[in-house]
Amino acid sequence: MIVVRTLGEWLEHRARWPDDIGFVPTMGGLHDGHMALVGGARHHARVVASVYVNPLQFGPHEDFAAYPRTEEADCARLANAGVDAVFLPTEAAIYPRGREQQTVVRVPGLSEDLCGRYRPGHFEGVTTVVARLLGVVRPRACYMGKKDYQQWRIVTRMVADLMLPVSVVGVDTVRESDGLALSTRNTYLSAAERARAPGLYETLTQTTAQVAAGMAPADAEAAGMTRLTALGFMPDYLAVRRAADLAPPSPDDVDLVVLAAARLGRTRLIDNLEFRRIGAAAGGHWQECTKAG
Repeated sequence: MIVVRTLGEWLEHRARWPDDIGFVPTMGGLHDGHMALVGGARHHARVVASVYVNPLQFGPHEDFAAYPRTEEADCARLANAGVDAVFLPTEAAIYPRGREQQTVVRVPGLSEDLCGRYRPGHFEGVTTVVARLLGVVRPRACYMGKKDYQQWRIVTRMVADLMLPVSVVGVDTVRESDGLALSTRNTYLSAAERARAPGLYETLTQTTAQVAAGMAPADAEAAGMTRLTALGFMPDYLAVRRAADLAPPSPDDVDLVVLAAARLGRTRLIDNLEFRRIGAAAGGHWQECTKAG
């Protein structure tokens, strides 16, 4: 596996490589969920991953300084997974004019709802760094985890709006045996918090069951928020949305997703489940589309 740290070095390799590159952008602290992204990219001629803890997507009181930085272990996992190259850029390589002078990419509307409401500027940081990385790597496809469902939808819209020649592929969430979605931030959980953490996934599952039994989405959302609080979470939101654009669903919408964000101690957890509503206009039932989401 090639380890690249500078733009000049990467561009030398890129000039000799075919256009069929599958790209996996990460912030490191790699786990099996990231390896699923690599697995999805393996049918391309080359697989490239990046590891960069992007300061623009962290708020002033968030965990940028504490975020796990495990470069040696990450590179070993990527090499064992068959990655052809890993890009480990410095901040100067990503933002050569500095953070304040860097061109910013913003997806309006979609970036300001749900997690965007509680983390202002977060998605602007995500789209800015991903646009930069796509311009450098020039892949055919970019692989992103659907655990960060809103992020995946935002990047997909950004790529479409900017007419970039890349597919954004969402890969299903990888979970622990008790349902907890894998996340680098799970390492922040204490033993007691880890024991309660699967309650987030269980609440999403219960929300879908309530809607399947005929409860209105708004009532199911309120019941889910109450349950999360009773389980010891501090929920930001639990919302039923249209899967394609995360707008509130109309009675005729079929493909839907339930999303939630909640804190346990200092750890903010996010999760979601995708659903298909059958016979929506006739007041039909909801059918789970996939348990990964």
